[in-house]
Amino acid sequence: MTASEPDAIRVAIVGGGPAGTATALSIVREAPELAGQIVVFEKARYPREKPCAGAIGRRGDALLEELGVTIDVPSVAIDGISVATRAGESTVQPGRVGRVVRRIEFDHALARAVSARGVAVRDGTAVEDVRDGGSGVILATGNGPVMADVVVGCDGVGSLVRRSLGIGTGTLRAQVLEVDTLPIPGDRARNLIHFDAVDRALPGYAWDFPTIVDGQPLVCRGVYRIKIGEGDGRAADLATQLARRLAALGVDSTCGQNKRYAERGFDIATRYASGSRMLVGEAAGIDALTGEGIAQAIEYGVLAGRFLARKLRDVPRGPVDVADWHDELARSRLARDLRIRGRILSLYHGRWRDEIEQFFADFPEALLLGARHFAARPTDWVDVGQVAAMGLAHATAVAVGIALRR
Repeated sequence: MTASEPDAIRVAIVGGGPAGTATALSIVREAPELAGQIVVFEKARYPREKPCAGAIGRRGDALLEELGVTIDVPSVAIDGISVATRAGESTVQPGRVGRVVRRIEFDHALARAVSARGVAVRDGTAVEDVRDGGSGVILATGNGPVMADVVVGCDGVGSLVRRSLGIGTGTLRAQVLEVDTLPIPGDRARNLIHFDAVDRALPGYAWDFPTIVDGQPLVCRGVYRIKIGEGDGRAADLATQLARRLAALGVDSTCGQNKRYAERGFDIATRYASGSRMLVGEAAGIDALTGEGIAQAIEYGVLAGRFLARKLRDVPRGPVDVADWHDELARSRLARDLRIRGRILSLYHGRWRDEIEQFFADFPEALLLGARHFAARPTDWVDVGQVAAMGLAHATAVAVGIALRR
């Protein structure tokens, strides 16, 4: 091989977060013989910081366990969820629903698990360009060019692979600002994650999640602002909104460093694959309603790995056409879940917010269903039917009330 010839591999995974590492683990689970033909590229060096509130539903850990992986890192066990709105506050505690982790530790542990299965993880290696080559896709990296039969974009909200496909940023996005603080007397129990949607000046919500930083129990507090389309006249500066909330809680606003990041919502109308390139995780889109990303990134990766294992076995050498990844994804439970959440978001941030908040305040059974889903517990269709009946009765009463006022 001359210096000008690119290194040749079968699968290049761009991004070493939960989506990228879960994709690698899933491929190897399905086709162990492919381990030495996969490379994960991560631009930073582990352990690297990744701003994130860190809540991972039990569903995410259960999927990793199916892949034969247990990620043992410092975490706070979560047994329930509390939600505050103008209609009141509801709390449900069905038992273990998940945990709060730090991405600096969680992602590093996942990368080590990938390496242990024979997959090359090249951290500190940024992918600078992605383009079609004569016999594959060429990636320009800081360590030289690489030729891959298939490229998986797991590179998050600023995805280079997404841009290489000519896909825009999307119309459903979120901006996030968080800070780690000391606990205060008014905090909820440390086995709860708390969401606060009382402030209507914030098109989204605020949160308080228990966390552990360097062995110290702290609380991650933040604001999550949803942006639908190009304009949002309600949006004040995030730093101002966070500072205002910290002041209202009586939290020292200088206690930690603010960390800013963005998220992208899922849109089934966008095609997430073309030729030998495909998108996975937040490079495609996650749940913009709650911002939940870690478990969804893992689920994306499990699906993508199974899909790629089949494709690579069918095409044992040369470029692999993965354009039908979009259709595979569209048929999945994950996509169905994301579409449902997207519909709820459009209703909640439309004219029906008061009615939806009142419904959840009056019927905590609905919040309990959400907590069980977060925990990946089996669906109780009797409970689902009862909540649906409650929702229909509530909607009917609202409609009758509106008609009588006319």
